Amino acid sequence: MIRLLDETTVGQIAAGEVVERPLSVVKELVENALDAGASRIAVALSQGGLDAIEVLDDGAGIPRSELALAFARHATSKLEAAADLGRVTTLGFRGEGLASIAAVARVRLVARVASDEVGFAVDAFDGSVSAPEAMPAPPGTRVAVSDLFANVPVRREYLRSPSAEFARVSAFLATLSLGYPQVAFSLAHDGRTTWIFPSADALEQRLAQVFGLMPARSLVALEGARDPSAALFVRGFVSRPGFDRPDRRMQHLFVNGRLLRTTLLAGAWTAGYSTYTLAGRQPYGVLFIDLPPDHVDPNVHPTKSDVRLRFPERVSDAVKRAISQTLAHDAGERLRAAVSLAPDVPVATIGAASARDGEPAPFEFAAPAQGEAGARVMAQLDDTYILALDRDALVLVDQHAAHERIAYEAIVARACDGAPSEPLLVPYLIEFQPAEVPRFEAIRDTLAAAGFVAEPFGETAYRVVATPAGYGARRFDLQPFLADAGDEIPGLSPQERIWATLACHSVVRAGDRLELAEMSALLARLERCENPMHCPHGRPTVVRIGPSDVARMFKRT
Repeated sequence: MIRLLDETTVGQIAAGEVVERPLSVVKELVENALDAGASRIAVALSQGGLDAIEVLDDGAGIPRSELALAFARHATSKLEAAADLGRVTTLGFRGEGLASIAAVARVRLVARVASDEVGFAVDAFDGSVSAPEAMPAPPGTRVAVSDLFANVPVRREYLRSPSAEFARVSAFLATLSLGYPQVAFSLAHDGRTTWIFPSADALEQRLAQVFGLMPARSLVALEGARDPSAALFVRGFVSRPGFDRPDRRMQHLFVNGRLLRTTLLAGAWTAGYSTYTLAGRQPYGVLFIDLPPDHVDPNVHPTKSDVRLRFPERVSDAVKRAISQTLAHDAGERLRAAVSLAPDVPVATIGAASARDGEPAPFEFAAPAQGEAGARVMAQLDDTYILALDRDALVLVDQHAAHERIAYEAIVARACDGAPSEPLLVPYLIEFQPAEVPRFEAIRDTLAAAGFVAEPFGETAYRVVATPAGYGARRFDLQPFLADAGDEIPGLSPQERIWATLACHSVVRAGDRLELAEMSALLARLERCENPMHCPHGRPTVVRIGPSDVARMFKRT
Protein backbone atom coordinates (compact mmCIF):
# COMPACT_ATOMS: atom_id res chain seq x y z
CA MET A 1 0.00 0.00 0.00
CA ILE A 2 1.35 3.44 -0.96
CA ARG A 3 1.15 5.97 1.88
CA LEU A 4 1.72 9.70 2.03
CA LEU A 5 4.40 10.33 4.65
CA ASP A 6 3.71 12.75 7.49
CA GLU A 7 5.61 16.03 7.77
CA THR A 8 7.79 14.81 10.65
CA THR A 9 9.05 11.81 8.69
CA VAL A 10 9.57 13.92 5.57
CA GLY A 11 11.55 16.42 7.61
CA GLN A 12 13.83 13.79 9.11
CA ILE A 13 14.45 12.19 5.71
CA ALA A 14 15.38 15.56 4.20
CA ALA A 15 17.48 16.45 7.23
CA GLY A 16 19.53 13.29 6.70
CA GLU A 17 20.80 14.75 3.42
CA VAL A 18 21.85 18.04 5.01
CA VAL A 19 22.85 17.17 8.58
CA GLU A 20 25.28 14.27 8.73
CA ARG A 21 27.31 15.21 11.81
CA PRO A 22 28.17 18.26 13.99
CA LEU A 23 30.27 19.67 11.16
CA SER A 24 27.15 19.87 8.97
CA VAL A 25 25.41 22.03 11.57
CA VAL A 26 28.39 24.36 11.93
CA LYS A 27 28.72 24.68 8.15
CA GLU A 28 25.08 25.68 7.66
CA LEU A 29 25.09 28.21 10.49
CA VAL A 30 28.45 29.79 9.65
CA GLU A 31 27.51 30.15 5.97
CA ASN A 32 24.27 31.86 7.04
CA ALA A 33 26.33 34.24 9.17
CA LEU A 34 28.62 35.08 6.23
CA ASP A 35 25.62 35.67 3.98
CA ALA A 36 24.27 38.04 6.67
CA GLY A 37 27.44 40.16 6.41
CA ALA A 38 29.00 39.19 9.74
CA SER A 39 32.41 40.57 10.62
CA ARG A 40 32.81 38.34 13.71
CA ILE A 41 31.81 34.68 14.01
CA ALA A 42 32.29 32.66 17.20
CA VAL A 43 31.72 28.90 17.34
CA ALA A 44 31.57 26.94 20.61
CA LEU A 45 31.19 23.16 20.93
CA SER A 46 30.57 20.80 23.79
CA GLN A 47 31.77 17.21 23.45
CA GLY A 48 32.76 17.77 19.84
CA GLY A 49 29.27 19.12 19.08
CA LEU A 50 27.51 15.94 20.19
CA ASP A 51 26.09 17.70 23.27
CA ALA A 52 25.90 21.33 22.14
CA ILE A 53 26.83 23.69 19.30
CA GLU A 54 26.60 27.47 19.43
CA VAL A 55 27.29 29.94 16.62
CA LEU A 56 27.27 33.66 17.36
CA ASP A 57 27.64 36.40 14.73
CA ASP A 58 27.22 40.17 14.40
CA GLY A 59 25.46 40.05 11.04
CA ALA A 60 22.17 41.59 9.93
CA GLY A 61 20.03 39.42 12.21
CA ILE A 62 16.46 38.22 11.56
CA PRO A 63 13.36 40.41 12.08
CA ARG A 64 10.87 39.24 14.70
CA SER A 65 8.18 38.68 12.10
CA GLU A 66 10.38 36.21 10.16
CA LEU A 67 11.75 34.07 12.99
CA ALA A 68 9.17 31.30 12.66
CA LEU A 69 9.39 31.41 8.86
CA ALA A 70 13.17 30.88 9.08
CA PHE A 71 12.49 27.30 10.25
CA ALA A 72 10.05 26.50 7.46
CA ARG A 73 11.34 24.14 4.78
CA HIS A 74 12.35 25.86 1.53
CA ALA A 75 11.93 29.34 3.06
CA THR A 76 14.80 31.63 2.08
CA SER A 77 15.60 35.30 1.60
CA LYS A 78 18.11 34.53 -1.16
CA LEU A 79 15.85 33.44 -4.02
CA GLU A 80 12.60 34.81 -5.42
CA ALA A 81 11.99 32.61 -8.46
CA ALA A 82 13.38 29.57 -10.27
CA ALA A 83 15.31 31.85 -12.62
CA ASP A 84 17.45 32.97 -9.66
CA LEU A 85 18.98 29.49 -9.43
CA GLY A 86 21.02 30.39 -12.51
CA ARG A 87 22.74 33.31 -10.78
CA VAL A 88 23.24 32.36 -7.12
CA THR A 89 25.60 34.79 -5.37
CA THR A 90 25.19 33.60 -1.77
CA LEU A 91 26.50 30.54 0.08
CA GLY A 92 23.01 29.44 1.09
CA PHE A 93 19.94 29.43 -1.13
CA ARG A 94 17.99 26.20 -0.64
CA GLY A 95 16.14 27.23 2.53
CA GLU A 96 16.79 23.86 4.18
CA GLY A 97 19.52 24.55 6.74
CA LEU A 98 17.61 25.64 9.86
CA ALA A 99 14.65 23.38 9.07
CA SER A 100 16.92 20.34 8.76
CA ILE A 101 18.80 21.13 11.96
CA ALA A 102 15.55 21.62 13.91
CA ALA A 103 14.27 18.29 12.55
CA VAL A 104 17.04 16.33 14.34
CA ALA A 105 18.06 18.60 17.24
CA ARG A 106 16.73 21.19 19.67
CA VAL A 107 17.44 24.73 18.44
CA ARG A 108 17.23 28.06 20.23
CA LEU A 109 17.63 31.09 17.98
CA VAL A 110 18.13 34.61 19.33
CA ALA A 111 18.27 37.43 16.76
CA ARG A 112 18.24 41.19 16.74
CA VAL A 113 18.25 43.57 13.80
CA ALA A 114 20.07 46.88 14.30
CA SER A 115 16.84 48.91 14.19
CA ASP A 116 15.31 47.03 17.17
CA GLU A 117 16.10 47.84 20.78
CA VAL A 118 15.85 44.23 21.93
CA GLY A 119 16.26 40.81 20.41
CA PHE A 120 13.77 37.99 20.11
CA ALA A 121 14.19 34.28 20.77
CA VAL A 122 12.37 31.19 19.49
CA ASP A 123 12.76 27.49 20.23
CA ALA A 124 12.34 24.86 17.49
CA PHE A 125 12.35 21.07 17.49
CA ASP A 126 10.82 18.31 15.40
CA GLY A 127 8.65 20.63 13.28
CA SER A 128 7.35 22.94 16.01
CA VAL A 129 8.44 26.57 16.61
CA SER A 130 7.59 28.61 19.72
CA ALA A 131 6.29 32.16 19.71
CA PRO A 132 8.99 34.90 19.71
CA GLU A 133 10.08 36.03 23.15
CA ALA A 134 11.71 39.43 23.75
CA MET A 135 15.10 39.37 25.44
CA PRO A 136 18.31 41.44 25.61
CA ALA A 137 20.72 40.63 22.77
CA PRO A 138 23.44 42.37 20.71
CA PRO A 139 22.77 42.95 16.98
CA GLY A 140 23.24 39.74 15.05
CA THR A 141 22.23 36.12 15.55
CA ARG A 142 22.98 33.41 18.10
CA VAL A 143 21.96 29.83 17.36
CA ALA A 144 22.30 27.20 20.09
CA VAL A 145 21.85 23.55 19.07
CA SER A 146 21.58 20.71 21.60
CA ASP A 147 20.68 17.03 21.69
CA LEU A 148 21.81 16.40 18.13
CA PHE A 149 20.01 13.33 16.71
CA ALA A 150 18.03 12.98 19.96
CA ASN A 151 15.03 11.78 17.95
CA VAL A 152 17.16 9.74 15.51
CA PRO A 153 19.47 7.84 17.91
CA VAL A 154 20.67 5.45 15.21
CA ARG A 155 22.49 8.38 13.55
CA ARG A 156 24.60 8.95 16.67
CA GLU A 157 26.02 5.46 16.37
CA TYR A 158 27.78 6.44 13.15
CA LEU A 159 29.50 9.46 14.66
CA ARG A 160 33.11 9.26 15.79
CA SER A 161 34.58 10.28 19.14
CA PRO A 162 34.08 13.85 20.40
CA SER A 163 37.74 14.66 19.69
CA ALA A 164 37.45 13.40 16.10
CA GLU A 165 34.23 15.34 15.47
CA PHE A 166 35.81 18.47 16.94
CA ALA A 167 38.86 18.05 14.70
CA ARG A 168 36.57 17.99 11.65
CA VAL A 169 34.90 21.22 12.71
CA SER A 170 38.20 22.93 13.51
CA ALA A 171 39.74 22.00 10.16
CA PHE A 172 36.68 23.15 8.23
CA LEU A 173 36.35 26.46 10.04
CA ALA A 174 40.05 27.26 9.69
CA THR A 175 39.98 26.44 5.99
CA LEU A 176 36.82 28.49 5.42
CA SER A 177 38.51 31.46 7.07
CA LEU A 178 40.99 31.58 4.17
CA GLY A 179 38.17 32.79 1.94
CA TYR A 180 37.14 35.53 4.38
CA PRO A 181 40.24 37.11 5.95
CA GLN A 182 38.24 40.27 6.74
CA VAL A 183 36.06 38.25 9.15
CA ALA A 184 37.26 37.35 12.66
CA PHE A 185 36.73 33.69 13.57
CA SER A 186 37.05 31.95 16.93
CA LEU A 187 36.50 28.37 18.10
CA ALA A 188 35.96 27.09 21.64
CA HIS A 189 35.61 23.53 22.91
CA ASP A 190 34.26 22.43 26.27
CA GLY A 191 34.51 25.94 27.66
CA ARG A 192 38.07 26.64 26.49
CA THR A 193 39.07 28.85 23.59
CA THR A 194 40.94 26.73 21.04
CA TRP A 195 41.96 29.40 18.59
CA ILE A 196 41.16 32.95 17.50
CA PHE A 197 41.77 34.37 14.03
CA PRO A 198 41.52 38.19 14.14
CA SER A 199 40.30 39.97 11.05
CA ALA A 200 43.08 40.69 8.58
CA ASP A 201 43.59 43.10 5.71
CA ALA A 202 45.29 40.47 3.54
CA LEU A 203 45.16 36.71 3.16
CA GLU A 204 48.91 36.38 3.83
CA GLN A 205 48.28 37.13 7.51
CA ARG A 206 46.02 34.08 7.79
CA LEU A 207 48.08 31.54 5.85
CA ALA A 208 50.37 30.72 8.77
CA GLN A 209 47.39 30.28 11.08
CA VAL A 210 45.80 27.72 8.76
CA PHE A 211 48.73 25.91 7.13
CA GLY A 212 51.25 26.27 9.93
CA LEU A 213 54.27 28.55 10.11
CA MET A 214 56.76 26.46 8.11
CA PRO A 215 54.36 25.29 5.35
CA ALA A 216 53.11 28.86 4.94
CA ARG A 217 56.65 30.08 4.31
CA SER A 218 56.85 27.76 1.31
CA LEU A 219 53.74 29.24 -0.32
CA VAL A 220 54.13 31.57 -3.29
CA ALA A 221 51.45 33.96 -4.50
CA LEU A 222 49.80 32.84 -7.71
CA GLU A 223 50.32 35.09 -10.69
CA GLY A 224 46.63 35.68 -11.39
CA ALA A 225 45.32 34.29 -14.68
CA ARG A 226 42.41 35.90 -16.49
CA ASP A 227 40.27 34.52 -19.30
CA PRO A 228 38.18 37.42 -20.65
CA SER A 229 36.09 35.06 -22.79
CA ALA A 230 34.87 33.28 -19.66
CA ALA A 231 35.09 36.31 -17.31
CA LEU A 232 37.39 34.14 -15.21
CA PHE A 233 40.03 35.10 -12.67
CA VAL A 234 42.30 32.70 -10.75
CA ARG A 235 44.28 33.74 -7.67
CA GLY A 236 45.69 32.15 -4.53
CA PHE A 237 48.84 30.60 -3.08
CA VAL A 238 50.61 27.35 -4.01
CA SER A 239 53.52 25.51 -2.43
CA ARG A 240 56.98 25.69 -3.94
CA PRO A 241 58.33 22.48 -5.46
CA GLY A 242 59.96 20.32 -2.82
CA PHE A 243 57.27 21.17 -0.29
CA ASP A 244 54.59 18.54 -0.69
CA ARG A 245 52.42 15.95 1.02
CA PRO A 246 51.36 12.34 0.38
CA ASP A 247 47.71 13.34 -0.27
CA ARG A 248 45.54 16.19 -1.56
CA ARG A 249 43.92 17.16 1.75
CA MET A 250 45.67 20.54 1.82
CA GLN A 251 44.63 21.49 -1.72
CA HIS A 252 41.84 23.95 -0.93
CA LEU A 253 39.46 25.37 -3.53
CA PHE A 254 37.01 28.28 -3.40
CA VAL A 255 34.67 29.05 -6.29
CA ASN A 256 32.93 32.43 -5.93
CA GLY A 257 33.65 32.31 -2.20
CA ARG A 258 32.26 28.81 -1.74
CA LEU A 259 34.61 26.26 -0.12
CA LEU A 260 34.33 23.00 -2.04
CA ARG A 261 35.21 19.50 -0.91
CA THR A 262 35.81 18.25 -4.41
CA THR A 263 38.50 16.94 -6.73
CA LEU A 264 37.07 19.18 -9.43
CA LEU A 265 40.47 20.63 -10.35
CA ALA A 266 42.78 17.85 -9.15
CA GLY A 267 43.97 17.32 -12.74
CA ALA A 268 44.81 21.01 -13.10
CA TRP A 269 46.96 20.88 -9.95
CA THR A 270 48.81 17.86 -11.32
CA ALA A 271 49.28 19.39 -14.78
CA GLY A 272 50.41 22.73 -13.35
CA TYR A 273 53.11 20.97 -11.33
CA SER A 274 54.28 18.96 -14.34
CA THR A 275 57.97 18.00 -13.75
CA TYR A 276 57.99 20.05 -10.53
CA THR A 277 57.06 17.29 -8.10
CA LEU A 278 57.82 13.63 -7.57
CA ALA A 279 55.35 10.86 -8.37
CA GLY A 280 53.10 10.07 -5.42
CA ARG A 281 53.57 13.49 -3.80
CA GLN A 282 51.02 16.30 -3.83
CA PRO A 283 51.50 20.09 -3.60
CA TYR A 284 49.29 22.16 -1.33
CA GLY A 285 47.82 25.63 -1.23
CA VAL A 286 44.58 27.49 -1.77
CA LEU A 287 42.96 28.54 -5.06
CA PHE A 288 40.26 31.16 -5.50
CA ILE A 289 38.28 31.14 -8.75
CA ASP A 290 36.00 34.06 -9.53
CA LEU A 291 33.36 33.42 -12.19
CA PRO A 292 30.09 35.04 -13.28
CA PRO A 293 27.26 33.55 -11.19
CA ASP A 294 25.59 32.09 -14.27
CA HIS A 295 28.75 30.07 -15.02
CA VAL A 296 28.44 28.13 -11.74
CA ASP A 297 25.64 25.77 -10.68
CA PRO A 298 25.78 25.14 -6.90
CA ASN A 299 22.45 23.28 -6.90
CA VAL A 300 24.19 19.90 -7.11
CA HIS A 301 23.89 18.45 -3.60
CA PRO A 302 21.94 19.45 -0.47
CA THR A 303 25.19 20.14 1.39
CA LYS A 304 26.20 22.67 -1.31
CA SER A 305 29.78 21.35 -1.14
CA ASP A 306 30.13 20.81 -4.88
CA VAL A 307 29.33 22.73 -8.04
CA ARG A 308 29.07 22.27 -11.78
CA LEU A 309 30.92 24.65 -14.06
CA ARG A 310 29.58 25.92 -17.35
CA PHE A 311 33.04 25.91 -18.95
CA PRO A 312 35.11 23.40 -16.94
CA GLU A 313 37.86 23.10 -19.59
CA ARG A 314 38.50 26.85 -19.56
CA VAL A 315 38.68 26.89 -15.78
CA SER A 316 41.03 23.91 -15.69
CA ASP A 317 43.30 25.43 -18.34
CA ALA A 318 43.41 28.76 -16.50
CA VAL A 319 44.35 27.07 -13.21
CA LYS A 320 47.03 24.96 -14.91
CA ARG A 321 48.44 28.03 -16.68
CA ALA A 322 48.46 30.14 -13.51
CA ILE A 323 50.26 27.45 -11.51
CA SER A 324 52.84 26.58 -14.18
CA GLN A 325 53.65 30.25 -14.94
CA THR A 326 53.98 31.06 -11.25
CA LEU A 327 56.28 28.09 -10.60
CA ALA A 328 58.40 28.86 -13.67
CA HIS A 329 58.84 32.48 -12.64
CA ASP A 330 59.57 31.53 -9.04
CA ALA A 331 62.09 28.87 -10.15
CA GLY A 332 63.95 31.43 -12.21
CA GLU A 333 64.02 33.90 -9.34
CA ARG A 334 65.27 31.27 -6.90
CA LEU A 335 67.97 30.11 -9.30
CA ARG A 336 69.19 33.67 -9.82
CA ALA A 337 69.24 34.09 -6.04
CA ALA A 338 71.06 30.79 -5.58
CA VAL A 339 73.50 30.76 -8.49
CA SER A 340 75.17 33.68 -10.20
CA LEU A 341 78.25 32.66 -12.12
CA ALA A 342 81.63 34.01 -11.20
CA PRO A 343 83.65 36.09 -13.73
CA ASP A 344 86.33 34.85 -16.08
CA VAL A 345 85.05 31.30 -16.51
CA PRO A 346 86.64 29.69 -19.59
CA VAL A 347 84.61 28.36 -22.53
CA ALA A 348 83.89 24.63 -22.27
CA THR A 349 81.34 21.99 -23.18
CA ILE A 350 79.56 20.14 -20.43
CA GLY A 351 79.36 17.01 -22.54
CA ALA A 352 83.10 16.51 -22.54
CA ALA A 353 82.90 14.49 -19.35
CA SER A 354 80.42 12.18 -21.03
CA ALA A 355 82.57 11.72 -24.10
CA ARG A 356 84.01 8.39 -23.01
CA ASP A 357 86.06 6.48 -25.58
CA GLY A 358 86.07 9.40 -28.00
CA GLU A 359 82.29 9.81 -28.24
CA PRO A 360 81.18 13.36 -29.05
CA ALA A 361 79.42 15.52 -26.50
CA PRO A 362 75.60 15.36 -26.56
CA PHE A 363 75.13 19.14 -26.31
CA GLU A 364 77.29 22.20 -26.80
CA PHE A 365 77.05 24.84 -24.08
CA ALA A 366 77.90 28.51 -24.43
CA ALA A 367 80.23 29.99 -21.85
CA PRO A 368 78.65 31.98 -18.99
CA ALA A 369 78.51 35.74 -19.34
CA GLN A 370 81.69 37.54 -18.40
CA GLY A 371 81.85 39.99 -15.54
CA GLU A 372 79.00 38.52 -13.47
CA ALA A 373 79.84 38.57 -9.77
CA GLY A 374 78.30 35.99 -7.47
CA ALA A 375 78.65 32.29 -6.80
CA ARG A 376 81.92 30.70 -7.88
CA VAL A 377 82.17 27.02 -8.75
CA MET A 378 84.66 25.55 -6.29
CA ALA A 379 84.76 21.79 -6.71
CA GLN A 380 82.95 18.56 -7.47
CA LEU A 381 81.71 16.55 -4.50
CA ASP A 382 81.76 12.75 -4.83
CA ASP A 383 81.83 13.15 -8.64
CA THR A 384 78.10 13.85 -8.32
CA TYR A 385 77.46 17.33 -6.95
CA ILE A 386 78.78 20.70 -8.09
CA LEU A 387 79.89 22.79 -5.13
CA ALA A 388 79.70 26.58 -5.46
CA LEU A 389 80.08 29.39 -2.97
CA ASP A 390 78.93 32.99 -2.87
CA ARG A 391 78.94 35.72 -0.26
CA ASP A 392 75.72 34.49 1.37
CA ALA A 393 75.44 30.75 0.91
CA LEU A 394 76.80 27.40 -0.13
CA VAL A 395 75.21 26.11 -3.35
CA LEU A 396 74.99 22.41 -4.29
CA VAL A 397 73.92 21.31 -7.78
CA ASP A 398 73.03 17.73 -8.72
CA GLN A 399 74.94 17.43 -12.01
CA HIS A 400 72.76 14.61 -13.40
CA ALA A 401 69.43 16.26 -12.51
CA ALA A 402 70.63 19.62 -13.87
CA HIS A 403 71.88 18.16 -17.15
CA GLU A 404 68.71 16.06 -17.45
CA ARG A 405 66.61 19.24 -17.26
CA ILE A 406 68.77 20.91 -19.91
CA ALA A 407 68.58 17.91 -22.24
CA TYR A 408 64.81 17.49 -21.79
CA GLU A 409 64.03 21.08 -22.69
CA ALA A 410 66.35 20.86 -25.70
CA ILE A 411 64.64 17.67 -26.92
CA VAL A 412 61.17 19.20 -26.53
CA ALA A 413 62.21 22.40 -28.29
CA ARG A 414 63.75 20.56 -31.23
CA ALA A 415 60.79 18.19 -31.52
CA CYS A 416 58.47 21.22 -31.68
CA ASP A 417 60.67 22.77 -34.38
CA GLY A 418 60.10 19.69 -36.54
CA ALA A 419 63.76 19.02 -37.31
CA PRO A 420 65.14 17.19 -34.28
CA SER A 421 67.21 14.47 -36.00
CA GLU A 422 70.85 14.31 -36.99
CA PRO A 423 71.58 11.42 -39.45
CA LEU A 424 74.49 9.16 -38.54
CA LEU A 425 77.27 8.61 -41.05
CA VAL A 426 77.76 5.12 -39.61
CA PRO A 427 74.54 3.61 -38.20
CA TYR A 428 74.88 1.10 -35.38
CA LEU A 429 72.85 -1.94 -34.32
CA ILE A 430 70.98 -2.63 -31.11
CA GLU A 431 69.47 -6.01 -30.23
CA PHE A 432 66.66 -6.75 -27.79
CA GLN A 433 65.33 -9.79 -26.05
CA PRO A 434 62.16 -11.08 -27.80
CA ALA A 435 59.96 -9.86 -24.93
CA GLU A 436 61.42 -6.33 -25.27
CA VAL A 437 60.59 -5.87 -28.95
CA PRO A 438 56.85 -5.07 -28.48
CA ARG A 439 57.71 -2.51 -25.81
CA PHE A 440 60.23 -0.82 -28.08
CA GLU A 441 57.79 -0.85 -31.00
CA ALA A 442 55.19 0.89 -28.82
CA ILE A 443 57.48 3.87 -28.27
CA ARG A 444 59.48 3.91 -31.52
CA ASP A 445 57.37 6.65 -33.16
CA THR A 446 57.60 8.80 -30.02
CA LEU A 447 61.38 8.41 -30.02
CA ALA A 448 61.46 9.37 -33.69
CA ALA A 449 59.57 12.58 -32.86
CA ALA A 450 62.36 13.37 -30.39
CA GLY A 451 65.01 12.67 -33.01
CA PHE A 452 66.00 9.08 -32.21
CA VAL A 453 65.29 7.03 -35.35
CA ALA A 454 65.71 3.23 -35.37
CA GLU A 455 64.78 0.93 -38.27
CA PRO A 456 63.95 -2.80 -37.96
CA PHE A 457 66.94 -4.95 -38.90
CA GLY A 458 65.81 -8.52 -38.41
CA GLU A 459 63.45 -10.03 -35.85
CA THR A 460 64.93 -8.59 -32.66
CA ALA A 461 67.50 -6.09 -33.97
CA TYR A 462 67.22 -2.44 -34.96
CA ARG A 463 69.57 -0.11 -36.80
CA VAL A 464 69.94 3.39 -35.32
CA VAL A 465 70.16 5.79 -38.28
CA ALA A 466 69.66 9.17 -36.55
CA THR A 467 69.94 10.67 -33.08
CA PRO A 468 68.66 13.94 -31.59
CA ALA A 469 70.52 16.96 -32.90
CA GLY A 470 73.66 17.57 -30.87
CA TYR A 471 74.19 13.94 -29.87
CA GLY A 472 76.26 12.91 -32.87
CA ALA A 473 77.19 9.20 -32.85
CA ARG A 474 76.81 8.82 -29.10
CA ARG A 475 75.42 5.39 -28.29
CA PHE A 476 72.30 4.94 -26.17
CA ASP A 477 71.91 2.10 -23.70
CA LEU A 478 68.32 1.18 -24.50
CA GLN A 479 67.84 -1.80 -22.18
CA PRO A 480 67.68 0.34 -18.98
CA PHE A 481 65.87 2.98 -21.03
CA LEU A 482 63.05 0.51 -21.76
CA ALA A 483 62.85 -0.39 -18.08
CA ASP A 484 62.25 3.26 -17.15
CA ALA A 485 60.14 4.33 -20.14
CA GLY A 486 56.86 3.43 -18.45
CA ASP A 487 57.51 5.44 -15.28
CA GLU A 488 54.73 7.78 -14.27
CA ILE A 489 55.80 11.42 -14.25
CA PRO A 490 53.11 13.77 -12.85
CA GLY A 491 51.68 16.14 -15.43
CA LEU A 492 53.55 14.79 -18.47
CA SER A 493 51.88 13.23 -21.47
CA PRO A 494 53.01 9.74 -22.58
CA GLN A 495 55.09 11.37 -25.31
CA GLU A 496 56.74 13.77 -22.86
CA ARG A 497 57.46 10.90 -20.46
CA ILE A 498 59.41 9.11 -23.21
CA TRP A 499 61.36 12.28 -23.93
CA ALA A 500 62.10 12.76 -20.22
CA THR A 501 63.43 9.20 -20.03
CA LEU A 502 65.50 9.76 -23.17
CA ALA A 503 67.03 12.85 -21.55
CA CYS A 504 67.72 10.92 -18.34
CA HIS A 505 69.66 8.23 -20.22
CA SER A 506 71.70 10.60 -22.37
CA VAL A 507 73.46 12.97 -19.96
CA VAL A 508 76.20 13.01 -17.36
CA ARG A 509 75.50 10.79 -14.40
CA ALA A 510 76.48 10.54 -10.78
CA GLY A 511 80.09 9.41 -10.71
CA ASP A 512 81.16 11.27 -13.89
CA ARG A 513 84.11 13.54 -13.19
CA LEU A 514 83.76 17.11 -14.51
CA GLU A 515 86.32 19.82 -15.01
CA LEU A 516 85.81 23.22 -13.37
CA ALA A 517 84.99 24.88 -16.68
CA GLU A 518 82.49 22.13 -17.54
CA MET A 519 80.66 22.65 -14.26
CA SER A 520 80.47 26.40 -14.81
CA ALA A 521 79.16 25.89 -18.36
CA LEU A 522 76.49 23.50 -17.08
CA LEU A 523 75.26 26.10 -14.60
CA ALA A 524 75.19 28.73 -17.31
CA ARG A 525 72.98 26.54 -19.49
CA LEU A 526 70.78 25.55 -16.55
CA GLU A 527 70.07 29.20 -15.80
CA ARG A 528 68.50 29.58 -19.25
CA CYS A 529 66.02 26.72 -18.71
CA GLU A 530 62.33 27.35 -18.26
CA ASN A 531 62.29 25.30 -15.05
CA PRO A 532 65.88 25.32 -13.78
CA MET A 533 65.11 24.09 -10.26
CA HIS A 534 63.81 20.58 -11.05
CA CYS A 535 64.54 17.73 -13.43
CA PRO A 536 61.64 16.36 -15.53
CA HIS A 537 60.98 13.73 -12.85
CA GLY A 538 60.53 16.42 -10.18
CA ARG A 539 63.84 16.01 -8.33
CA PRO A 540 65.54 19.26 -7.27
CA THR A 541 68.59 20.41 -9.21
CA VAL A 542 69.84 23.12 -6.85
CA VAL A 543 70.02 23.26 -3.05
CA ARG A 544 71.09 26.42 -1.26
CA ILE A 545 72.53 26.20 2.27
CA GLY A 546 72.47 29.59 3.96
CA PRO A 547 74.11 30.83 7.15
CA SER A 548 71.05 29.96 9.25
CA ASP A 549 71.18 26.36 7.95
CA VAL A 550 74.86 26.10 8.85
CA ALA A 551 74.18 27.60 12.27
CA ARG A 552 71.61 24.90 12.96
CA MET A 553 74.12 22.21 11.97
CA PHE A 554 76.57 23.59 14.52
CA LYS A 555 73.82 23.87 17.18
CA ARG A 556 74.13 27.64 17.30
CA THR A 557 70.36 28.08 17.01
